[in-house]
Amino acid sequence: MNQIKNFTKGFIKENPVFVLFLGLCPVLGVTTSAINGIGMGLATTFVLVMSNFVVSLIKNFVPDKVRIPSFIVIIASFVTIVELTMQAYLPSLFEALGLFIPLIVVNCVVLGRAEAFASKNNIFSSIIDGLGIGLGFTFALFLLGSVREILGSGSIFNFKFIEGDGILIFILSPGAFIALGYLIVLVNKLKKKGA
Repeated sequence: MNQIKNFTKGFIKENPVFVLFLGLCPVLGVTTSAINGIGMGLATTFVLVMSNFVVSLIKNFVPDKVRIPSFIVIIASFVTIVELTMQAYLPSLFEALGLFIPLIVVNCVVLGRAEAFASKNNIFSSIIDGLGIGLGFTFALFLLGSVREILGSGSIFNFKFIEGDGILIFILSPGAFIALGYLIVLVNKLKKKGA
């Protein structure tokens, strides 16, 4: 039962984007489409799960003085794996996400979960936590990317279903802030109804 709570808290109760407001740089930067949102979210989820696993595995062997630098090296290793894999097998997504892939290393969601959860819990709980928070992050990026793509270009997953150009501002940076603001309001209303 506790593992289910760890898994589901990342979707609404502790969603990194809509509730905790963490990792907003890639959220606002890459969500011009649903595909970009899913790609960035899944890349971050992989890094979260694997870094939580390794941090939980070695937590008793790392001295306190080098704890944070050790976590950053672990996270950077998995980000490198994601970056090289994406570059080899998904070059168009790699180009679309660009600089935001290496920036996963300093994403406060990943480092925060390593420090706050994985360094204090067992391996299985840490994996479940990373998966839950990562999928919640992916869901938020997908939702924001979908809204921006639908309103900005009248399409979803590059399938055009509305004639015309759409509302250009939603493809641009200010549209990310506007769409995110409305989604945060919607999530807060849903949380109040559920409470």
